[in-house]
Amino acid sequence: MNRHRPIIPIHKPADYEGMRKAGQLAAAALDMLVEEAKPGITTAHLDKLAFEFAMDNNALPATLHYRGYKYSICTSINHVVCHGMPNNKPLKKGSILNIDVTLILDGWHGDTSRTIPIGDIPTKAARLMDITYNALFKGIEVVRPGATTGDIGHAIQAYGESERCSIVTDFCGHGLGRQFHTPPNILHYGKPGEGVTLEEGMFFTIEPMLNLGRPNVKVLADGWTAVTKDKSLSAQFEHSIAVTKDGYEIFTLSPGGWQHQFRK
Repeated sequence: MNRHRPIIPIHKPADYEGMRKAGQLAAAALDMLVEEAKPGITTAHLDKLAFEFAMDNNALPATLHYRGYKYSICTSINHVVCHGMPNNKPLKKGSILNIDVTLILDGWHGDTSRTIPIGDIPTKAARLMDITYNALFKGIEVVRPGATTGDIGHAIQAYGESERCSIVTDFCGHGLGRQFHTPPNILHYGKPGEGVTLEEGMFFTIEPMLNLGRPNVKVLADGWTAVTKDKSLSAQFEHSIAVTKDGYEIFTLSPGGWQHQFRK
C-alpha cells in the first residue's frame, strides 16, 4: 500500500446535481462577462459585475480572499498566462483576455474560463485561441473510467505541439467539488497510460494554457500574475468535468449556447 498516494474524492450520484448547478451558474456568469468585455471596459468593472452576479444568485466567488487574493475573478491579458488581477486600465482593441470564474453554490465549486477577443485581433492570436480551445476538447474526449491522467495530458500536448504551440507545464488542472482544489492534478502534458487511473465519480478541471512562443513562465512580484518569459501570447480554456459510467460530463457548458467563435 502506498501511504503517500493522495486521497482522491469519489463522488456519489447525488453529488452530480450539486456540481451541475454550480457549474451552470459559473458558466452563466462567464456568458454575462464575455458580453461586457469590450474595448474601453476595465477588468475592475468586470470583477464588480462578477461579484454582484454571485451575490444576486446566493453564491460566493471562490477566489475572493482565497490565500489573500482580493478579487472575484482572474483576468489575464495577452502574455499573462493565468491569475492576472483586475485593474482600472481600459481593455485595448486587439488584445485577448482570459476570464476565469469559480463560484461556490450550496458548497459546490463550479470553475471555468474562456479566452476572448477584445475587438478585432491579429490572425496569430485567433489561431492560438483556436488551438487552445481544441486542445481542451482533445483532453476532455479521452475521459472515461480506466483512462489515465497521462492520457489526458498526452492528447493535449500532442495536439498543441503539432500545431507549433508550446504547453505551459507550471500549472495544471485539479480535482474539485466541495473543495476548490483536491487531488488529482491534471497535467496538460504526459505519456499515455501514466498517472492516475480515472474512476466514475471523480470531478476535476481540465484547463490547458498554450503559448505562441516558448513554454517558460514567471510569476511577478505580486505573487499571483504569471506571464510568459518571452512575452509571447498565451491562451487558456477551462471546464469542470465529471467521470461518468461510460465517459464524461461537462458541468460548465454555456447555458446561453456560447461557442468559441474561432473554432474550426
